[in-house]
Amino acid sequence: MTDKKHMHVNAFNMNCVGHIHHGLWTHPRDQSTQYHTLKYWTDIAKLLERGLFDGIFIADVVGYYDVYQRGVDLTLREAIQLPVNNPWLLVSAMAAVTEHLGFGLTATVNAHQPYTFARDVSTLDQLSNGRIGWNIVTGYVDSGARGLGQDGLADHDSRYDRADDFLALAYKFWEGSWEDGAVIADKARRIHTLPDKVHPVVHEGPFYRANAIHMSAPSPQRTPVLFQAGTSQRGLQFAGQHGEGIFIGARTPEAARDASRKLRAAAVAAGRRPDDIKIYVGAAVVVAPTQAEAEEKYADYLAYASAEGGLAHFAASTGVDFAQYDLDEPIVYGQGNAIQSAVQAAQQQGLTTRRKLLEQFSLGSRYNTIVGDPQQVADALERWIDVGEIDGFNLTRIVVPETWEDFASLAVPELQNRGRYRTRYEEGSLRHKLFGRGDGLPANHPGAQQRCTAA
Repeated sequence: MTDKKHMHVNAFNMNCVGHIHHGLWTHPRDQSTQYHTLKYWTDIAKLLERGLFDGIFIADVVGYYDVYQRGVDLTLREAIQLPVNNPWLLVSAMAAVTEHLGFGLTATVNAHQPYTFARDVSTLDQLSNGRIGWNIVTGYVDSGARGLGQDGLADHDSRYDRADDFLALAYKFWEGSWEDGAVIADKARRIHTLPDKVHPVVHEGPFYRANAIHMSAPSPQRTPVLFQAGTSQRGLQFAGQHGEGIFIGARTPEAARDASRKLRAAAVAAGRRPDDIKIYVGAAVVVAPTQAEAEEKYADYLAYASAEGGLAHFAASTGVDFAQYDLDEPIVYGQGNAIQSAVQAAQQQGLTTRRKLLEQFSLGSRYNTIVGDPQQVADALERWIDVGEIDGFNLTRIVVPETWEDFASLAVPELQNRGRYRTRYEEGSLRHKLFGRGDGLPANHPGAQQRCTAA
């Protein structure tokens, strides 16, 4: 009998008060208002490592949500991802109190320059001993573009064109500027780096140009593990070419299976293998020793959730101001410039009125919610893995740190008993833990083709 497929689990968080399940920051046991303290983050990191999580995945947005009611009043009152701080500055502290936990960090292409961003990534990958991943986003709110001095977001597909060029240059810095063995740190000979093993990067692209060496020596992974979320036609193409961890939105395991097969086909079309990517679904888990206790806890959470906060967040994702519609008035989505897959999903699910949307947002978001005892939760997660043909989950926070404490103490032992969850960490980098093939990009990845070949 073959071994069962182990599931990968990330804690899904953001450097802010309200992330996915809006309104839950008001719960008396929730600690997310302490997001601006180091202890909050180091305590979470230690908890997740005890629970053998793959990593903590930290979302981010450059900008704020001002589509709903055409302003930020509700966003500010409900702390809907505002205020929001930089996720990258948290990693050193969390890495210092852990040994294995990975860090998936979001950065918007349009807000960075490849030359300096490549150094930021190399620095953190060195400090964490190879535990860094980058969630590549192209931006989806006009407020962020305005803050960066632009009139508004560029066209949806052109944002991916920019991301392609950004990566083409970043790969050259990470993979092609410094040879292995360039750094010898020979004190007796007074030679730290061998000059003939460091090479300038020359790039003339449609969005970026450079003629410089990478400022940092190679880190353990060189290129970070590359995460991405986007299932529009252009997003699929981008994911198939670059992505190693892909996040999908799916309401059922059957829908996840369809999306997974499209993603793996896109990877194959780009010259890669179907198993070169790990596919994740977002999930909220409410687990307790008995079903009755789980349902009671879920009801308690619902009492604090803000459905309207979830709707305001979704308005920014779709570019539609739902506040302009009466409860049962048909919503016209149109072809927006924000997250196309969010619009398509809403239309496919028949979420055509504000009333229907608010019902979906009962826990402050539209994420899949699993409620039950450890056996019921494990059954549901296994079905997502097997039927949905996915690899793991981004486990959203409902109440911090209770959500992850409950999962670690109740769900993890049951999953371990079923052979579905690791019982110890493997050694090595984040990429090696995920794929078991070493620290660097595989040879069939476009980034690996930029590797320095000079002798």
